[in-house]
Amino acid sequence: MRRFAQAFADVDVLPIGLPDEVAAALAGAPDRYNIGKGKPACVLAMADPGGAVAADMAWGLVPRWSREPATRYTTVTARLGRAPTSRVFAQAWKQRPCVVPMSGYYKWARQHPPPWPHFIQRSDGLTLLAAGLWERWDDAETGASLLSFTILTGPNPAIPSPLTKDGPVFLDPSLALRWLAGDITSPATLALRALQPALESYPVSRRIRDPALDDYTLLEPADPVAEAASRLDEEEASWDDADADD
Repeated sequence: MRRFAQAFADVDVLPIGLPDEVAAALAGAPDRYNIGKGKPACVLAMADPGGAVAADMAWGLVPRWSREPATRYTTVTARLGRAPTSRVFAQAWKQRPCVVPMSGYYKWARQHPPPWPHFIQRSDGLTLLAAGLWERWDDAETGASLLSFTILTGPNPAIPSPLTKDGPVFLDPSLALRWLAGDITSPATLALRALQPALESYPVSRRIRDPALDDYTLLEPADPVAEAASRLDEEEASWDDADADD
């Protein structure tokens, strides 16, 4: 996954079990329909001291030992089984779990050319809660700070065909709070207890590859045949095909 959406109209779309103050913060968060690498998203983390809080963070974890607020690696996602031993993610795994609420996310079907994006969401319309890791990078010279995060991924048989059965690790609210509290330290335990909600998907416009676009129309169903027929070559050249990676 390289794109996801956060648009929480009110607390009714949030799964029951989140603290009231967290639910209120999510309901008041700005709507974002095309969150990509480097873009801000609303993320849940533990305050020190205190309970879970919502904060904006940039997507794509930057480890605190990095010399600059960027990496030459792709860090928007981290494989669940490898994160605890990864040089990039190991410290965050030990100390900084987070939860990334999302209305849904985009995933590309590649069975037939051209590849086409689908939007995946819960069948009941509720918000998905994805396990993640976060980090704080500080600039020693200027004192500036950057909060960033990654989303943990693994096998997910609930993902509809023809999409590949791999995606974010989803949690129910009670497990999400335990994850935030640091009660779960094993990838195997997290995978075993992860929520597998019923999911549905439908094709959307390839316009999501344009990072400048961010509105609700990106979630509207699209006709791949009709859109492919009207697609202009110059538009194809202007977008970054790397955004179509799963």
